[in-house]
Amino acid sequence: MNDSAENGAPGAPAATARSAPPAGDGTRAVRAGLPEPVKHEPTLPGPVFAAHFHLPGDPTGPYAYGRDENPTWTLLERAIGELEAPGRDGAETLVFASGMAAVSSVLFSQLRTGDAVVLPSDGYQALPLVRDQLEAYGIEVRTAPTGGDAQLDVLDGARLLWIESPSNPGLDVCDIRRLAQAAHARGALVAVDNTLATPLGQRPLELGADFSVASGTKQLTGHGDLLLGYVAGRDAGAMAAVRRWRKIVGAIPGPMEAWLAHRSIATLQLRVDRQNATALALAEALRGRADVTGLRYPGLPDDPSHPIASRQMRRYGCVVSFTLPTRERADGFLGTLRLVDDATSFGGVRSTAERRGRWGGDAVPEGFVRMSVGAEDPADLVADVLRALDASAC
Repeated sequence: MNDSAENGAPGAPAATARSAPPAGDGTRAVRAGLPEPVKHEPTLPGPVFAAHFHLPGDPTGPYAYGRDENPTWTLLERAIGELEAPGRDGAETLVFASGMAAVSSVLFSQLRTGDAVVLPSDGYQALPLVRDQLEAYGIEVRTAPTGGDAQLDVLDGARLLWIESPSNPGLDVCDIRRLAQAAHARGALVAVDNTLATPLGQRPLELGADFSVASGTKQLTGHGDLLLGYVAGRDAGAMAAVRRWRKIVGAIPGPMEAWLAHRSIATLQLRVDRQNATALALAEALRGRADVTGLRYPGLPDDPSHPIASRQMRRYGCVVSFTLPTRERADGFLGTLRLVDDATSFGGVRSTAERRGRWGGDAVPEGFVRMSVGAEDPADLVADVLRALDASAC
């Protein structure tokens, strides 16, 4: 990758996915982004707190000013790149202050007045806010559901296709490779929100996407204690525009957050495998409940998304969604749980659940529950959920 002025940070090194021998997901996660070993130095250097760096003479070299680059970001970006695009030396990763900062960086760096963009109509609840701002800039916004690859129907003439698969919170899945091929044939770029899947669940760049975008706040870091986002991309010019946007708006993570995120990635495979297995066990336990409708989990063989998900995903995620008969029943269920926190977000080591309708931004029934499965013992968590369902029915 070229560095320097083209990327918006003079002399800054692009964080690329380094070539490495084949490795399993656990090995890759534990080793991702580590620098070459130096005697008496820590294997993972601590966070670098610096607004500026020594810079005599001409402004050359990797680090000049804290809004452009930071050594702690560099290691984290390299780590994420090794997960999103292992073995792809041309892929670049950039980290941001939050998932929405990453989302905004792609949309607003790639689109211009007069362009058209296709968004999912059933995506993350902040997308309608993004739509309002895009339209204020004279950008046409089209929407279609994730399921059934419906976005294909409104793709002609678009500059960018935004995919969210699995969708949040409905857990629909689309054929990313098919949509990416169709979009490229029409001259459109493709971005995939990979938050719910994580790089261990699917790799959008390998499926043909130009950008893989995610909130690192969720399962990637997994402890519910930091905000972070990232963009991984395979086109140098497109990523240069994303880097320039980050520089302009200053949507940068703090070094402590970046260091915590890198530290947390080491346990990603352990957490993901435990949470995915428990999510499937929970979904199977809920299948026989007469009071549970609309149960969705892509890992269930009879889930509508399973056929596509099983072709493009290696793991199905930690989120299970379902609907209870009424708002009051859902609230009663959530209030009766002992091992599950009533909280938003997902992907943490402690299970959370919420009635999504309370936010008003999702087209879901009042009794719709999104549950994020944590790392508790599977039998304990399933028993707690079934007990709370029984207790709230009284």
